This record gives sequence, structure tokens and C-alpha cells, in this order.
Amino acid sequence: MEAPPEELEAHDRYAAQIEELGGRIVSAQALEPSSTATSVRGDVVTDGPFVESKEVLGGVTVIEARDLDHALEIARLSPATRRGGVEVRPILG
Repeated sequence: MEAPPEELEAHDRYAAQIEELGGRIVSAQALEPSSTATSVRGDVVTDGPFVESKEVLGGVTVIEARDLDHALEIARLSPATRRGGVEVRPILG
């Protein structure tokens, strides 16, 4: 499923803003709708998302930032904040 042109443009602007702020996109991927998910719980495999929820993960962006405050400054600019929200987490390791 292709994103509308205005959404792609918003993400291109966001990528440029990240660089302007001294951050770096390490990886970014949109996800297919949760209806396409297959869940694994132990030995049981089922069609559909892991949990039924109104909020779903629509994509993942890994950024390199100086610290949490810098990451939050970058996250506030994300186009995803206008459609839902952005969760900021450090990566283990």
C-alpha cells in the first residue's frame, strides 16, 4: 500500500529536519496494516495482530540522537504526531 504523495513529502521534510538538528536516521520503515499480522504465542500461530487495540504500530524509525532531550526534540517534528503519536525508547545495547 503506497502512502499518499503529501504524506511522503511530509516524511521527506522530517528527514531533512532531523539532519538540520544534528540527528541521523539509522533506519525507517512503514508497516503493513495490523490486519496483515501473524502472531506467535508459544507454539500457537494465529492470523491477526497480537492484541486487539485502537492504537497500532504503523512504522519504526531508528534515529541517532545525542540524548533523550535531543530525541524528543526530533520526535516532536514527526508527521506521525499529527495522526496519533510517537513513542520514544532507547535501544538496548
